[in-house]
Amino acid sequence: MQPLRDEDSSSIHHDSKNSSIPSGDTSVWADVSPLLSAACTDLQEGQLINGDNFNLFAAMSALEIMDPKMNSGMVSTFYSIDEAIESGFAPVPVSSDSTVNVQSIIDIMDHLLACEATWHMGHSLAQTVFSCIYVLRPERTSSQALLHSYCRVIRATCRAVVSVVSDARTNEEEDLFTMTYGLPFSGDEDAKGLLLLNAVEETICRQLRACKATRRRVLEDAELERLQTNPHLEESFCKALLCRIRFRKHFLHALNCMRRPQGRGLELARKHIAYCISELDSALESAEFLRLDIVENGQSEIDESTTASGRSPIGFDPTLNKRLSAPTPPRAIKLLSWKKAIDYYVKLLHNLDQICVFSLEPDLDVVLQFVIQFQKSRPDLVARAHLQLLLVQDGKLYGRDTFLTICARSLALDVSKNHGLHTNEYILQLNQLMINLLKILCANTPWQRRKLGKILNDWRVFHVQMGITVGQMLQQDSSRASKNGDKSVVILNHIYGWLDEQINWVAIRFLMLGFDLDLYSSSEYCMVYWYMYIILWKLAERARFRVLIVVNTEERKAKRNKEYSRDMAREDRISLWVLFLQCQTCLAQGLAVMIAALRNEGMCLKSQGPFNTENEKFIQHFELLQKASLPEYDAYESFSGSTSQARLDYLPMYEYFHDAQKLAKDIKVGYANNPDKLAEVRGLEQVAERNIVAVNLFCQDRSLKVSFEFTHHPYFATAVVRRT
Repeated sequence: MQPLRDEDSSSIHHDSKNSSIPSGDTSVWADVSPLLSAACTDLQEGQLINGDNFNLFAAMSALEIMDPKMNSGMVSTFYSIDEAIESGFAPVPVSSDSTVNVQSIIDIMDHLLACEATWHMGHSLAQTVFSCIYVLRPERTSSQALLHSYCRVIRATCRAVVSVVSDARTNEEEDLFTMTYGLPFSGDEDAKGLLLLNAVEETICRQLRACKATRRRVLEDAELERLQTNPHLEESFCKALLCRIRFRKHFLHALNCMRRPQGRGLELARKHIAYCISELDSALESAEFLRLDIVENGQSEIDESTTASGRSPIGFDPTLNKRLSAPTPPRAIKLLSWKKAIDYYVKLLHNLDQICVFSLEPDLDVVLQFVIQFQKSRPDLVARAHLQLLLVQDGKLYGRDTFLTICARSLALDVSKNHGLHTNEYILQLNQLMINLLKILCANTPWQRRKLGKILNDWRVFHVQMGITVGQMLQQDSSRASKNGDKSVVILNHIYGWLDEQINWVAIRFLMLGFDLDLYSSSEYCMVYWYMYIILWKLAERARFRVLIVVNTEERKAKRNKEYSRDMAREDRISLWVLFLQCQTCLAQGLAVMIAALRNEGMCLKSQGPFNTENEKFIQHFELLQKASLPEYDAYESFSGSTSQARLDYLPMYEYFHDAQKLAKDIKVGYANNPDKLAEVRGLEQVAERNIVAVNLFCQDRSLKVSFEFTHHPYFATAVVRRT
């Protein structure tokens, strides 16, 4: 730091006559250019001129003179779109040479694909898709049916995507995705784009059929207008255009079908998605033909290009809309390459296809497991928005079933005759809590974990309040339900117990997401697995209690009605879920004890650093859980007391891993028809097997070096042993 000295300020020449701003009664304007010039030669890199009242807060808010970001909103190639058009920047037609014209239109299509994919990744619409003058002013291209219809469909697709993301509200706080900044976004003519594009597609299809016939026939067909003048290139150009047109058409159809209420359009959307993937493969195949005449660029430059040909597209200027982007300096945007854009769309389409094949089963356990499995592929914003809108429609699951019905089905209860329950205060609150939970589970991983931690306390408060009310109702009149046939109190009591299971499910999801986000260091694994063990044990107990309720309810129904058919599949599914939780519980307990023993015997790093104590780290990681009374006792005291005496010769440690291994083998039979779940169970089994071997090695040689890897399961570590 180098402060501004009094003698420096006094040396500045005050010349109010030469100032462009007139002096006032109490101020005189001075030219500081000589001071800045002198400072540039005297200051070292990182130094700064500052006054006596300059502090750290001011430094964080300071503006750097001549920083390019400060001028980014003003520096542009053209002052306005009209100026760009008048200068011939986006000519119509693109070229007077028909061959070059077709090549240029394909380049525009490819670059728009890259812009659209970049926009999906969270960048500004104004600086990506709407950096194209042909998209901004589609009416100019009305004489060019191909370019005109394609740009119209692009605009319609953008509007459909903005609609789904805005309705789902899955966009993050600082995301510019849904902001349109007054762009010409809702033109009525865009709705006709698909009809125009279909007509263009049919014309090109006829041309392609003619190309596949003899060359003589092509020359004699006077009614059919060629795309360009070179007959040897006609067929390849037709194929390159058709795959791009068809992808654009089917993609918009798929988006529209997926928005149909109650999942009615999912089957048709799957067909369009399959067509989209096929057309993208054809587009990749056309790249070799399109870059045949590109010899000046190297392969690496072509691979990073935003077009298949490697050429720069015509009619794009990202600075055109900078004044519309935001009141702050626009972001620097690096567009995805054309190949990366193709990869993005392939992944997006596969994610959308996953949603379409979901069975829409009205079972909450099935829904939660599907969402968790879906999130493992790290879907992007558009796919997550479609999933959320499918799950939650009009405050109901799939727009069909209330969450009271879904909850009751989980407990094998019948609420069809208890109409008053649907307006019960606690049921209405439960409905909103479930809606919020499903929306949170459709968010990205960091946002999801943050929100799950916050809603835990809401669930706990609701659970306590409901418990007090239900307890009072049971005490006041325990016989009223049997006399009047009103089972509402019994149902509320069962739902109260079921709530505790859901709270623990949210808690274990919160803990496991910490591994996805790399929030835990290896020295903290002991406390993490100890906490996971506590939550998993409680969750398994609540799930096992639910099994008893379901079995008891089904048996009573079967006794009253001999023709009643028990839902054995549901009973088996819940029982299998209990075994799965017990397997995870054994693994978490075994890992906590093993790491504690290694730490106590000096073979593993303790959770001790120069800045935070172990207790402080414990609070930092689990404060939100403890606020929700998970567990209801002093967690850190229990943790330190249960792990301080652990040793490697502690025999139950072996039993934990052996029990997990046995449970995994039993569970694999039940999940034989579920490949995703079967793979996860196999991972748990391998973790147990490897850790049994590791513990045996530790006991034989205490000088071994220990590390932990997640090669078999993302949440349960495997001990890796190496000789020092």
